[in-house]
Amino acid sequence: MREIVHVQAGQCGNQIGAKFWEVISDEHGIQPDGTYKGDSDLQIERINVYYNEANGGKYVPRAILVDLEPGTMDSIRGGGFGQLFRPDNFVFGQSGAGNNWAKGHYTEGAELVDNVLDVIRKEAEGCDCLQGFQLTHSLGGGTGSGMGTLLISKIREEYPDRIMSSFSVVPSPK
Repeated sequence: MREIVHVQAGQCGNQIGAKFWEVISDEHGIQPDGTYKGDSDLQIERINVYYNEANGGKYVPRAILVDLEPGTMDSIRGGGFGQLFRPDNFVFGQSGAGNNWAKGHYTEGAELVDNVLDVIRKEAEGCDCLQGFQLTHSLGGGTGSGMGTLLISKIREEYPDRIMSSFSVVPSPK
């Protein structure tokens, strides 16, 4: 199977990522607790692209949730699909980036990036045939933009032959 590792960084990236998992879970017949309740073989046929199969026939997203402050992580955990994610894949700091790209890229983000890469590595090593990575993040703010670009360069360095798709939100001047 051609697996994809999903990374969502910053408040915007995590909010978009949470909705992505809600929609893709619905498309595949995956309930908020990770159980399959679909009605078609097509739903389960390519499930391994985005999900790992866990004990008890549950499906867990191959997702890493990253932020430099805990608030968004708490919101996702408390949301409808919060229990779907693997608890070890929530990687967050306490300080935030204060809407500052440099903090996300060079200081606060740089302190957390090795922890994130360890989780990414663990997910990648669990794949039979890793196709690539996808990242949801914002180009405004601090974590999604600064740490997001740091993650892209670090992932590219470690996995130069894998696809990298970036779903980036561009700030509006209005």
